[in-house]
Amino acid sequence: MRRCSLFTVLIATAAAAALAACLDSDAATGATAARALRQLAGVNFVSVCGFSHRAGDDPIVYPGQPGASHDHSFVGNTSTDAFSTLASLRAAGTTCRRAGDTAAYWMPTLLVGGAAVTPVGATVYYRRRTLAPPQPFPAGLKVVAGDAHATAAQDVRRVFWDCGVLGGTPPSSLPPACPNPRRAGLRLHVRFPDCWDGRRLDSPDHASHMAYSRRGVCPASHPVAVPALAVIFRYPTAGGPTTMLASGSPLTAHADFFNAWNQAELTRLVTECLDALRHCGRAG
Repeated sequence: MRRCSLFTVLIATAAAAALAACLDSDAATGATAARALRQLAGVNFVSVCGFSHRAGDDPIVYPGQPGASHDHSFVGNTSTDAFSTLASLRAAGTTCRRAGDTAAYWMPTLLVGGAAVTPVGATVYYRRRTLAPPQPFPAGLKVVAGDAHATAAQDVRRVFWDCGVLGGTPPSSLPPACPNPRRAGLRLHVRFPDCWDGRRLDSPDHASHMAYSRRGVCPASHPVAVPALAVIFRYPTAGGPTTMLASGSPLTAHADFFNAWNQAELTRLVTECLDALRHCGRAG
C-alpha cells in the first residue's frame, strides 16, 4: 500500500480544514462559496485507459441484446458486451493504467469520411466539483451522459469537441479541423453528473437518477455528491467536416459509464484525493 509522507498528510489536512472553516464561517454568502469552489480547482485523480474493442453492444441501453445498438468504441474493461454485469466486469482485465479501474467506458464510434476511427485511448478525470465531500460511486452504477438523439447543439459545458491543449481550438459543439493529428488530434469531452439520488443504480432514461451540481451544491432530489467524471476520448485524426458518429451527426455525442472499479481502491482514491483536497493526477 502506498504511504503518504507526513508533509503531504499535513498539507492535505490543512487544506481540508481551511475549506471547512471557510464554509462554516459564512456559508450563506455567495462570495464564501465562490472562494471555497476555487480551492477545488485541480483536485482530482486520473485514469488513463487504452482502446479495447468495438461492437454494436450496449449493456446499459440494450442489455442482453447483442448487435442491437449502434457501433461503440470501448475503453477500460476488456470484456464489455451486451451481457456485461458487475460480476463479469470485475472478473475481466482492463486497458487502464490503474489496475483497480475495471470500469467500462464507451462512446459511439467515430467516423471520418465514412471510415471508423479507432481512438488512441481515453483520459478519465475524477474531479471534485461539490462543497460537500463526494462519496465513491456505488458499485454497479450505470450512467449515460450527453444526448444520443440531439438535433441541436448540446451545452458545451457538458459535451464538446476540441483539438486538445496543444490544438488552440475553443470548445465546440461540432468537430473542428485539427492542425496536427499526431500531437493535437481530435478530442471528444463528455462530463458526467456529480450528484446521485442515493437510491437507484440506473433509471429508465439512464440519466435521471443523476444530476449536475450548481455552484458546488447538489439539488435536494439528488443529495449525494459523487466524483465529477469527465472522459476525454483522443483520436489520431484531424476531424473536420466529414466527421460523424455511429449514432448520427456529431451533435449526438455522448458516453456511457458502468462502475465496476475495485470498490476498495475507488474508495481510497476518493478519500485520499478528492475528500482531502489533493491533486493526485495519474499516480495518486
